[in-house]
Amino acid sequence: MGKTTALGCAGVILLIILIGGGSIAGSYNSLVQLDQATQAQWAQVENAFQRRADLIPNLVATVKGAANFEKSTMVEVTEARARVNQVSPAAMNDILKDPAAFQRYQQAQQGLTAALSHLFAVSENYPQLRATANFRDLQAQLEGTENRITVERQRFNEAAQAFNTARNRFPMVMVAGLFGTKFAPKPYFTAQPGSEKAPQVTF
Repeated sequence: MGKTTALGCAGVILLIILIGGGSIAGSYNSLVQLDQATQAQWAQVENAFQRRADLIPNLVATVKGAANFEKSTMVEVTEARARVNQVSPAAMNDILKDPAAFQRYQQAQQGLTAALSHLFAVSENYPQLRATANFRDLQAQLEGTENRITVERQRFNEAAQAFNTARNRFPMVMVAGLFGTKFAPKPYFTAQPGSEKAPQVTF
């Protein structure tokens, strides 16, 4: 009788271990899936930002051709782009795990958005510049890119929210805690005052 009871207890313990292990494995796999979805969407955000950065040298070169165009405005755009590029590759690799680095990156991008908005506003005073085909083409491409940035940031926030919501539920939060920063909460893009709409670059 004692032996049977011992075997029964061992069986119950084994069953509990198997159920617990299965629950942990399921939670881990769910976190991995949501984490990958967030990282994939972050890559789309980076692509949109990079597209904008790639257009700026041509824009600056085109604007330089306009007689007496405000030099300070061109410098502002060039310096804002440089600040974005100052974020190191190492920092970019871990940026979704470092809210402070994410905030600095977002501020640098917002600075570039503001500098471009100022440049296009000033360009209204130069009708000959706005009449050139190259300027009009760059203007259209940047407008499309700004709209894409807005869309991709929103999609990233949605993916981050899905991850954070799942991560903070029980028992996910306990499983996430077992893996250190691997499943750290994701940061969000926040709106800059007055940035509800993409910069207007049409005239």
